Amino acid sequence: MEKVNLKFARIDEKFSDIPLPRYETEGSAGMDIRAAVETEVVIKNGGFSLVPTNLRVEIPLGYEIQVRPRSGLAAKHGIGILNSPGTIDSDYRGEIKIILFNFSNQDFTIKRGERIAQLVLSKVIQAEPVLTNDLSETERGEGGFGHTGKE
Repeated sequence: MEKVNLKFARIDEKFSDIPLPRYETEGSAGMDIRAAVETEVVIKNGGFSLVPTNLRVEIPLGYEIQVRPRSGLAAKHGIGILNSPGTIDSDYRGEIKIILFNFSNQDFTIKRGERIAQLVLSKVIQAEPVLTNDLSETERGEGGFGHTGKE
């Protein structure tokens, strides 16, 4: 398996007890990242919160980090990520913050150091837009939004 060094920096040492993101199993695609909160944060049912991680990251050029929800939080508590998947670009150097949304009908409490999201490092290919009036024809044609062109 290919490995890429990913540099993280803590913003405030008062959160040095919170582990860096890490893969929980050998086959994991995403690293779990944790909440860096001093006191518990309550996300009201139907509400959202921007949760700090106290981490900045240096992503190599040609890569991005996708921020994805944790399946356990979704299945057990109805907690997801509002802009899923979120993207962290390689030139961003600010704090990683996670926009958690409470899809459930009960309030949810986030504790210090709790695993709140997954970070997936992905290669990026940039497109070169080319303006043309000569697009190839397909069987589907212009059918969209729930339309595959099939009955």
